[in-house]
This record gives sequence, structure tokens and C-alpha cells, in this order.
Amino acid sequence: PSAQHPKKVGLFSPIFVRKASMMGVIAGFFSYETNKSVVVKSWSVGIINRVVQLVIITYFVCYVFLYEKAYQVSDTAIESSVITKVKGFGELNNRVMDVADYIYPPQGAGVFCILTRIIVTDNQFQGRCPEVRALSDCFKVLFIVGNFPSTLNITNCTFDKDLDPSCPIFRVQDILRETQQNASVLAKKGGEIGINIEWQCNLDLNIDRCVPKYSFRRLDAPFENNTISKGYNFRFAKYYKTEKGTEFRTLHKAYAVRFDVMVTGKARKFSLIPTVINVVAALTSIGMGTVVCDVILLNFLRGAEQYKAKKFEEVFGFHSHSVFMHPCI
Repeated sequence: PSAQHPKKVGLFSPIFVRKASMMGVIAGFFSYETNKSVVVKSWSVGIINRVVQLVIITYFVCYVFLYEKAYQVSDTAIESSVITKVKGFGELNNRVMDVADYIYPPQGAGVFCILTRIIVTDNQFQGRCPEVRALSDCFKVLFIVGNFPSTLNITNCTFDKDLDPSCPIFRVQDILRETQQNASVLAKKGGEIGINIEWQCNLDLNIDRCVPKYSFRRLDAPFENNTISKGYNFRFAKYYKTEKGTEFRTLHKAYAVRFDVMVTGKARKFSLIPTVINVVAALTSIGMGTVVCDVILLNFLRGAEQYKAKKFEEVFGFHSHSVFMHPCI
């Protein structure tokens, strides 16, 4: 019989592959990785890196910490109470008028009105009225309180935007000047003026440095051209009784300048948590210089390919080998 050569059979062992994969996972888990540092001797790249770092540091120091005060916590929930008091006299047709005549309501609060014009309708009774379209029988009296008082009873100081901006005593004419309003026009139809008291307090400093700032503006300016109702007015009545017990009233339609006192502000104080967060953010952002320099080196400078070869290494995957066995005959 002719001699037969041994037949080679290629076998790929699954057990061997599983063991190799398991060892690779274990070796990868217990391996240690570190970043590779490449020192580039380039003046241009070095200058760009330091400039970017300087810009980032300047931004965090000047804007974030000094201007925005990111090392402090702030609170804008203000709890306040406002007390107002009006003083002054006016004169109309030899009649002296004080605050009891032209201030409504009389209690000092955050909202008060200075009456500038009053239309009075006397002797209004409850009863059956005939239908009369003409108004000639109606008796009306027009009282013009006049302009705002030119002087106030000031004891200590007077508010001045430049000389004494923290004084809480104001002249009405100064408020109207700040809002650029004409007193005569405002007295005819009335209006609404806002007085804003703004507090900006740094509680890390002396509390005496926490002083308010005052500002003024007309609140009803957007509705100045409204054809339905211009300015500000309201009605109130005073009731009387005759000797026979019949009740009647005197109706007043009052045009007034309404003053709304509003309080806003913010208080700040040092806190460790936002300080640590912003310091860490600043240190992390400094690494942006490295990113910018890498983009320039890899794309725009000469020798980019050489830099890529130094910075990145190609790692080839695992290659398995076939095992050939010669079985015994």
C-alpha cells in the first residue's frame, strides 16, 4: 500500500481565546495610565499659551471675583416698612391750606397723594331723579389747589443728587425735576411718580457703609396718550345730615399726584462654598490655553506632522495566531 502523509488539521481553541480575553481584562484593570508631556520649543506657541492664560486669569480676578463678587452669597428678598410724612403750606384766594387739606390718605405710608385739583359737587341726596339731559341746573364748584409748595419745613437736610444724595427729605419740585415733568401740566390731570429706594449692602464691611440710593420716575408715562383716562384721579365723599335727619353728601373728584415708594436692593456676604467653586472653575479654565495651543500646533504651524507623531501613538490590537497540530497516526 502506498504511504499516506499525515493530514494537518487547523484547530482554534475557544478555551484559549476566553483565557486570553480574561487575562487582557484583568491586565487592563490593574494597569496605570499617565499623560504624556511633549515640550515644544516654540516662542510663538509659548507666547500664545501665556496670553490665553493671562486673559483667563484676568477675567476671573477682575470680573468674576471683583465685579460680580462671586465669592459672596446674595439675597434680594427685602422685608421693609416705609413711613412718609409731608409738610408744607399752600395758599388759594386768601385761604391757607396745609397737609390736612391736600394729602390723602392722611396716614404716612408707602403710597400717598398730593391733591392738585378738586371738583366739588354739593348737596347730593338719595331720591328719585327726573330725566333731564341738560346740566345747567347742576351746581359745581371748581377748586384749583394750585402748584406744589415751593418750600417745605426742612429741619436737617434736603435731598440733592450731587451734594446730599442720601438725605431722605425731598422737595416735590426736585422730584419733578428729576423725572423731567412739567408741574403745571401734572397738576391739571394728575399722575403717578415712583420713588425707588435701592439698597446695595456688602455685609463684609461696616454696616454704616450700607446707605440707600434714591431714584425717581413717572410710572404712568406709557399711558400718557391714553384717550380714555389721562393722569390720576379718584372720588371721595363727605356725608352730612340735615336737622330733619335727611342724609346728603358732598362729592369730591380729586386730581392728584400719587407717590409710590418702592424698596429694592441686594445684600451680599462672604461664603466658602461659592468661593471654592469659582476658584476650581478658574484653575480648570486655565487649561483652555493648552487646547488652543494644540489646535494651532496640529493645524496651522510648520512641523504639524512631527508634532502629531510625538503627541499621539498608534497602538495595534491583539492578533491571535492559528495553532496547527499533527495528530498521531
